[in-house]
Amino acid sequence: MRILMIGAHGTIGSAVAADLAQRHDVVRAGRSRGDVRVDLTDYASVREMYAQVGPLDAVVTTAGELHFGPLAQTTPEQFAYGLQSKLMGQVNAVLAGQSLLRDGGSFTLTSGIVGEEQIRDGSNAATVNSALEGFVRAAATELLRGVRINIVSPTLVDASAEAYGPYFPGFLPVPLKQVVQAYRRSVEGVQNGRRITVW
Repeated sequence: MRILMIGAHGTIGSAVAADLAQRHDVVRAGRSRGDVRVDLTDYASVREMYAQVGPLDAVVTTAGELHFGPLAQTTPEQFAYGLQSKLMGQVNAVLAGQSLLRDGGSFTLTSGIVGEEQIRDGSNAATVNSALEGFVRAAATELLRGVRINIVSPTLVDASAEAYGPYFPGFLPVPLKQVVQAYRRSVEGVQNGRRITVW
């Protein structure tokens, strides 16, 4: 398969790209580096990315940022940042790419455990992750030509525990290699409209 990996240089994205590249042709995309550059918050940039990349069998996104902070101090602009980056960024990848994937292709998006399990200062993350999961369930009923869509929802990953562990008291980190296999299941398997949890 020819796979576009958006967010291929983050902790999870780089590991997923390396795994998939053992069996497939992986094109890496990112905001500041990669085979192709893209700003997922800019729909024109997303369309240009697809025009540069050409025919694809799968798209995987692990990109997108969120706002973390006390709700009482959160501004509308800060809250909108997560909506535009992680939520609409991944939605844009689907909207622009749905007619370009080969028949039977797939999208794999990324949410996270905070959509289900709340953490302090995580209202923006909870909103974005929940919305993404709702989008995937609905989009699975509308995508044409046998195109599938799933979403991977990881908890805290061991490789990121030092940086993000304070946000997740009492959460047991999971091995990065376990998270990678969830993405492989979505890309190479048959699931559709599923949230694949790694908790």
